[in-house]
Amino acid sequence: MVSGFVSIIGAPNAGKSTLLNALVGEKLAIVTSKPQTTRTRIQGILNLKAARKRSAAQIIFIDTPGVHRPDSRLNRKMLQEIHEALEGRDVILLIVDASEKSGPANQQALELVKQYVADGEQAKSDSTSSSSLSPVFLLLNKIDKVPRQNLLPLIERWSRLHQFQEIIPISARTGEGLDVLLEKTVRALPEGPRYFPGDQLTDQPERFLAAEIIREKILEKTGKEVPYAIAVMLDAYEELEKLVRIAATIYCEREGQKGILIGKRGERLKEIGTAARLELERLLGKKLFLELHVKVNPDWRQSESFLQDLTWRK
Repeated sequence: MVSGFVSIIGAPNAGKSTLLNALVGEKLAIVTSKPQTTRTRIQGILNLKAARKRSAAQIIFIDTPGVHRPDSRLNRKMLQEIHEALEGRDVILLIVDASEKSGPANQQALELVKQYVADGEQAKSDSTSSSSLSPVFLLLNKIDKVPRQNLLPLIERWSRLHQFQEIIPISARTGEGLDVLLEKTVRALPEGPRYFPGDQLTDQPERFLAAEIIREKILEKTGKEVPYAIAVMLDAYEELEKLVRIAATIYCEREGQKGILIGKRGERLKEIGTAARLELERLLGKKLFLELHVKVNPDWRQSESFLQDLTWRK
């Protein structure tokens, strides 16, 4: 069989998390229309049986935060997640939104890929190793929103910017092109072991997934100001035979944001809690008791200790 790690990188809102969920067939990464929804690396595991002209495969896809300028300790941590996702991977997928005009974030993501390739070539020339660089695929996403006559010029333009091993038009939302992507990914992977059990979908604990689902509902139900200023930390997670009890605190930076999150007579917080509870019950397959609190911490995005407490990789 073949196996390996495949990192997905790109600008905010390029469709990385939607792609991960579509490839694995389960919702592992939260998805919203707001940039910087993803804050850490998320692994999704796909097992493929052997088929005609195809080996059995285990592919570990790695979703990453959107490439952005690191203007806070949180953003620097997110950028570090991207750099770590580029190291030692078997295939790199650079995903861009083909329906939008290419901007600075796309250029920054492309520069990261070019730097990765340059560093790999330099390391290879400095040693006697015969190992080859991981291939880089360009994914032109959201082609369901692009007129067909515009695709070829788009492919030609990107092919002049870098020598990608593959340029694959896809729609993570509709599934178009994903069979081609999987076929070419399997071909690019080396022979290797099964890194995870065949029934495992992710390496993340359920506590982390629960906190992310709560944060997703906040992003969906609040305006532009609040999302970047909030973090969710689980205070308690108790799994009983037929019930899961979760207590979580939503941290924001200002009293005004706290008021927005709670809403008039607590209606918005109740709405957030109900939406999160329903989705978590579906995810966990059990009834859920969810208790939410809101606290103000003005400097949490700059606090190393706070950010460490948010991290499940300890």
